[in-house]
Amino acid sequence: MYHDLKRYYHWVGMKRDVVDWVSKCNTCSLVKAEHQVAGGLLLSLPIPEWKWDRITMDFVVGLPIWRTYDTICVIMDRLTKSANFLTIKKIDGAAVFG
Repeated sequence: MYHDLKRYYHWVGMKRDVVDWVSKCNTCSLVKAEHQVAGGLLLSLPIPEWKWDRITMDFVVGLPIWRTYDTICVIMDRLTKSANFLTIKKIDGAAVFG
């Protein structure tokens, strides 16, 4: 946190003040690296054998409204990297997977 703050602020005794404040912060103590579960090994995704056998999806949200649409659904084939883009109305999880 000190390194982030020192880019914008400086005062005498700043490092000591930041260390003192962080040591008293409940949130800071809960998210310390020693309390985090170590991640496992990275696993590669299986290589698809056929077009459109494995896809990835993502949503581009918060766009300006155009003809009642404000979201783009991106569906991408992992083998060929070809993508389809669908304009859709504002979404929530229930609308997509319901």
